Order: sequence, then structure tokens, then C-alpha cells
Amino acid sequence: MTTQAYDEPKRKNFLIRFLTMDTSGSKGVGRKLPLWRQLLIQFLCLIIFAEVMFPIMYVITMSLSSKSERPSSLQLFPTEFSLTAFKQVIDRPTANPVTFLTLLKNSFLLSFSVGILAILIAVSAAYAFSRFNFPMRAVLMVLVFVPLLMPAVGLMTPLFLLLNSFKYVDCGGGVHAIQPFMSCAAGVTGKAIFNLRDSLFGVGVALISGALPFAVWNLKGYLDTIPRELEEAGKIDGADSNQIFWKIVLPLAVPQLVVTFFLGFIGYWQEFAMPWLFLTQPKDYTLSMTLYNMVGQYATSIPWNTFSAFAIIVAFPVAVIYIILQKQIVSGLTLGSVKG
Repeated sequence: MTTQAYDEPKRKNFLIRFLTMDTSGSKGVGRKLPLWRQLLIQFLCLIIFAEVMFPIMYVITMSLSSKSERPSSLQLFPTEFSLTAFKQVIDRPTANPVTFLTLLKNSFLLSFSVGILAILIAVSAAYAFSRFNFPMRAVLMVLVFVPLLMPAVGLMTPLFLLLNSFKYVDCGGGVHAIQPFMSCAAGVTGKAIFNLRDSLFGVGVALISGALPFAVWNLKGYLDTIPRELEEAGKIDGADSNQIFWKIVLPLAVPQLVVTFFLGFIGYWQEFAMPWLFLTQPKDYTLSMTLYNMVGQYATSIPWNTFSAFAIIVAFPVAVIYIILQKQIVSGLTLGSVKG
């Protein structure tokens, strides 16, 4: 009788003790993680996982279908494994006489070149802001930050007008002019041979102007964490300013350079509004522009399997680059100091 009364509180408290048991695995001093909190966190993670995977699985299911119509019911798992849509995308993405390799080349050249040039310019400006004291330094830093406060769409019109003024014109009779520095004779309009606005080079210039503010501020904050003593030690060893920048500062800033490049590469790879506004020739189209061109006037006219396959192909390079550079990206986001 006494033993039963002694065991009854333990049976009542078993559920409480089970839910409050420490699941952190840490020994000694450390933050404990009760089981109920662990279960709650895992449940929230499952909800987030389902929310993220829902559109991905839906797109994958439609891309593996041989039918161009959208499924009448919700299907998250493929009922057939057909690569017809992927083959059609690679053979001829749209009615325009542009091959898939041309679209891929345009997107890659635009994204990679803009990312590299923006990093090279931004790291030089960020190093100047981080290390040198010059007149109006604080004012210039604020001016660099101002474009980030403005909507990107609001900057497109002035960029359009500015780049559209740079043209290489055939005035006739073997005479050429580079506008706005030169012009044809009075009364002669001339034929535009090259328009900076209507070219991948011009779009790249416009994208670089929009990418620099974020890159400068992002790299400037990281360069501030690099100890100045390393540069002073380099000066003592006889290194000049260029050697200190290229051989000491840049190698230490590689993780953040990779992070900045990757974050910019994603935006440049998926950029649609600016190329769509600037470019008019199908040979200069990018993947995102072609993906938009697949949308018909009515929703029922969209080849959903081809559209989904194209969307997967467009997203695939970004995913591959993230997997390859995952270590550098994570270290660049988490490191706040330089390892000695």
C-alpha cells in the first residue's frame, strides 16, 4: 500500500519529465533544449520544408509530363517520366530563330561579366573608404548608399535615355560618327550601326551601375575587420601599396568576395526588367526573357510542361554554383574577423 502510493507521483510526473528532458546533447554548462521545444522546432521545420518544396515538386511534376495542358488536379509527384519537354526546350525554346545555346551564352556572359567587373570596381572603392581619409569621405559614402533606397524601376528611364544616346552611325559616303561626341552633317540622319542601349554590353553597364552600391557597402564592412597590423607588417617588409592590396588584403577578403559575387550573380542571372526594356533583337535575348516569351495571351495557350522544364533549366546553374561555393559562402557570411 505504501509502495503503491510512493510510485503513483512518479507515474503522474513521467510525461512531464519526458517532455522536459534535455535533448541538446551538451554536457556541463550550456543551453538546455527540452524535448517539447525540440518537437516544436522540428514541426516548424517540417512546415517550412513543405511550403518550400510544394512549388518545386509541382513544377518538376509538370516538366516530366508529356502533356502541355496544366493538370486538372493537384499533383505533387510525377505520374510519368517523360523528357519531351526538356528536349523541346533545348531544340527550339520559342518560335524565335534563337538556339538554346545562344540564350545560355547570353545569360552567362551577362551575369558573369557583370559580377566580376562589379566586384573589381567595388573592392577598390571599398578599400579606399575603409583605409583612407580624404575630403568628403562620409558624404561620398552616403551618396553611394542613396541608390539602394531608390526602386530599381525608377532608375531604368534615365539609364535608357543615357545609353540610347551612344550610337555608332553611318552617315553615308564612307563617313561614320560616334554620337553624342560626333554627328553627321546637317540634314543627314544617318543609319545606326550600333546602339549601346540595344546591346548586351549596354545592359551590362546598366546592371553594373545598380550592383555597385550594395557591393561597395558589403565589402567595406568586411574590409574594416581586417587588422591594419597586417598591412603595416607588409610595409616593413618592403611591400608597396599595390602589393599590399593584391597580396595581403584581397586573399583575406576572398570569402566575402565570393558571397558578394554569388548574391549578385543570382540577381543578374534572373534579371528580366532591364534586358526586356533595353534589348530588341532576339539574338541578344537571355533565358529569363525567353521564359517570359513562352507565356501566351491566354493562360490555356501556355505549354505548361515546356514552361516548367525551362524554369528548371534556368534555376539549375544557380543551384550548382551554390553547391560548389557553399563553403566560401557560409564562411563569408559568418566570419567577422580574420583568422590569425
